[in-house]
Amino acid sequence: MHILLIHQAFAAIDEPGGTRHHEFARYLAGKGHRVTVIASPVSYLTGDNTSHANVSQSSQLVSGGDVTILRAYTYQGLHKSFFHRVLAFFSFMVSSFFIGLRVRHVDLIWGTSPPIFQGWTAWMLARLKRVPFLFEVRDLWPEFAIAIGVLRNPTLINMTLWLERFLYRHADKVIVNSPGFIDHVAGRGARSVELIPNGADPEMFDPADGGDLFREAHHFQGKFVALYAGAHGMSNDLDVVLEAAKMLIAKPEIQIVFLGDGKEKARLQAQANEMGLENVTFLPPVAKSGMAGVLAGTDTCIAILKPLDAYKTTYPNKVFDYMAAGRPVVLAIDGVIREVVEAAGCGIYCPPGDARAVAQAIKTLAGDPVRSREMGLAGCRYLKENFSRAAIAGKLLELLEGMVKSY
Repeated sequence: MHILLIHQAFAAIDEPGGTRHHEFARYLAGKGHRVTVIASPVSYLTGDNTSHANVSQSSQLVSGGDVTILRAYTYQGLHKSFFHRVLAFFSFMVSSFFIGLRVRHVDLIWGTSPPIFQGWTAWMLARLKRVPFLFEVRDLWPEFAIAIGVLRNPTLINMTLWLERFLYRHADKVIVNSPGFIDHVAGRGARSVELIPNGADPEMFDPADGGDLFREAHHFQGKFVALYAGAHGMSNDLDVVLEAAKMLIAKPEIQIVFLGDGKEKARLQAQANEMGLENVTFLPPVAKSGMAGVLAGTDTCIAILKPLDAYKTTYPNKVFDYMAAGRPVVLAIDGVIREVVEAAGCGIYCPPGDARAVAQAIKTLAGDPVRSREMGLAGCRYLKENFSRAAIAGKLLELLEGMVKSY
């Protein structure tokens, strides 16, 4: 089976960002299948060229099959403004289409959103090649963009809402990475919806690792490290974490660490300086292959989104990585991911937007290292039983094989 994946934000294991699809691709290749990915040479996290920007093709041999990554031209303007971001989306939509035309002997085409525009590319290629079209919903776009206020143009809103419904109706199957998306997708015309949830590979992490290398590199010895890892964007509500850090400034043993990049990072750094937050450290993003060492050097990890009802539907990738690493979660997100954390007993829930609650949760965990450790290990056990990447990939493989056989 040869699978073609159209994914602008695709990140390989040696790049920063979510690597769900690279992990899936390697699993599928290991089962004897071919996976070709058309990806952007511009990092979705940083907005800069990736280390593979000048490489038009890379191929990784995996026992039984191979993963080929093709890079399609993308306008480099993701973090300039929303207008420039849309130009980046459309440039990839067009360039990936023409590259996709040249990929031969494909059995299934897999499109993923966001950005939603590449879904149109995947649908067109699937119809031209007369193969099944799988459409994946990783975020409810454009709903999230409208809720956060970045998508305001009525014409563009109407166009993207039409495209969303079109793709749901015309996909041979729709998959979602969170149970919170199922009703939304089904209610807008999807004929067949399956849950392939986010998760993590517990083999990538070692909960027993004390993270000495990370701590020594950043002078965190003797500190209680509370880490936020991921995008620094409008959705992430990181101003609340800065306010929590201000409330914890009288606790010099607690260090708040922001690791990652995004449009809001420079502003957040300037704000932290203005607030005199010596208990806050900003670090650059780290490739997924290096995240085990980072998370090993932390004591608790933070997941946060703005207090919007739309975000109650999400399964953020970072929470599952935190759990796999055996670190307790300070969770400022309500909804379906709260249900996971509470079922696992692996963290403390804080109402979104409540800086005082975030500060108190960090303080509570810092004051009770035994409980903190137990919560982290409980999360790791729960993830292995319910959200192991290999088990999820096995379900995905069955779904793909079924689509190809029945088409």
